Amino acid sequence: MWFPDWRLRRPDTPSGEPCQVVDDRNRVIACNEIAATAGVAIGMQRRSAEAVCPTVVTLASDPAAEAIAFEPILGAMEAVVPRVEPTEPGLAYIPLDGAVAYYGGETATAERIAKELDAIDIDGYRLGVAVGPFSARQAALRATAANPIFIVDDEASFLASLDVSVIDHDDLVATFRWLGIRTLGEVAGLPREAVVSRFGTVGLHAHRVATGEQRRTTPRDVPDDPRVTELFDPPLDNLEQAAFVSRSLASRLIEIAHDTGAVPHRVEIDVEAADGTVRSRTWRTADPFDEGSLAERVRWQLRAWLDSVSGGLRGGLVRITITPADLSGTGRQLGLHEDAASAAEVDRALVQTQALVGMDNVLQARPQGGRDPLDRVSWHRWGEEPSTLERDLDAPWRGRVPGSPPALTPPEPPRLEVEWDTGMPVRVRLGSRWEPVLSWAGPWRRMGRWWLGEEAADRYQLVTSAGAFLCEVRDGLAYLTGVYD
Repeated sequence: MWFPDWRLRRPDTPSGEPCQVVDDRNRVIACNEIAATAGVAIGMQRRSAEAVCPTVVTLASDPAAEAIAFEPILGAMEAVVPRVEPTEPGLAYIPLDGAVAYYGGETATAERIAKELDAIDIDGYRLGVAVGPFSARQAALRATAANPIFIVDDEASFLASLDVSVIDHDDLVATFRWLGIRTLGEVAGLPREAVVSRFGTVGLHAHRVATGEQRRTTPRDVPDDPRVTELFDPPLDNLEQAAFVSRSLASRLIEIAHDTGAVPHRVEIDVEAADGTVRSRTWRTADPFDEGSLAERVRWQLRAWLDSVSGGLRGGLVRITITPADLSGTGRQLGLHEDAASAAEVDRALVQTQALVGMDNVLQARPQGGRDPLDRVSWHRWGEEPSTLERDLDAPWRGRVPGSPPALTPPEPPRLEVEWDTGMPVRVRLGSRWEPVLSWAGPWRRMGRWWLGEEAADRYQLVTSAGAFLCEVRDGLAYLTGVYD
């Protein structure tokens, strides 16, 4: 996220005149559009800029004031992505790993960030999206006022096309040009050993940049699984005390995690009884734990152990430890209008339902490959990591009915009465009445697994005034295999 004119957003900036801001090395670090049109460019020496535009007004940079003004924007960004890494006033790097997974792609994520900036009435930004910070910076430089979002689709090709001037070392750039090396792609083609031998650490850095070996954006380190522990003397032996302690421990753990912009997705609850018995249980959630959901799980687990028919925890509890076994810095991004409190209530309701009906009776679906509607859904326990897909979602699956699958698919297709006229469906019997077919598509031939005795069938999509259906015709009989919304 880059604001080209951020250092010019100050009260003493003249309007209607060419203006530039220089750093303590007399290098241009910002200029307005009038100065840029006259030939002033970021990175120029002050003397060169004043030579191409003699009327330019030069201002000295004030990093402290610029940083203070930039802080509210960083706060707004951290409401979208928890961890932001500012490099200088007007320039920040935002790791998008978790946000991309949630919003459904780099374009959608960049547009969400742009919408947040627009919401706080900030304009003039440039967003560059790429794998590494260097590539993202170069992408932001290539964004424009008309198209403020520049997304790098092919990292290797993008880097290879860049001019060697992007390397922030004038002597090295001049030497590369003298050798006839004009682009980063040509730098990457040189043997690294030869570059390091000739140019040392500066050459090593340049070669790593040219080959795409960039550092990862790490705004704040995620600690190595911090844990919280509570000791009891005398031992804890009643549920009221357990409820209070669970809330206190959950609050401490979430506070430690939030201080680093991380959230736990899986926690281990360990307790020790007065007689030396140690018990442990792991709880997992699809969404990150908050204080309320974690406190409830700790309380439920302590109640289960204290009231256990097999003896419980003799003598009461002398120690409780909660350890986040899966602490993530990516988190989960909430939608613009998503109600986090309602989502937490849903999570608690589903967990309680699992406790009543069993883990295998509360399932979550995700799409997978297949020809039949039933085959195109993979089920796993709610709150657990999904297993590997049985069928590749991106495979061709020839013979699959095109479009979205039906909303309802009966496990055992019932008979469906269809009236045909010269091979075309004309009426469908729904209960006690016949509905005319308004439109239809098909057939799609499905070849059965002959080695298992399955027969071939034809599938049709039928649209009536009462709804749309998917049916399968075998041996002259039609069967209902799906109902569309």
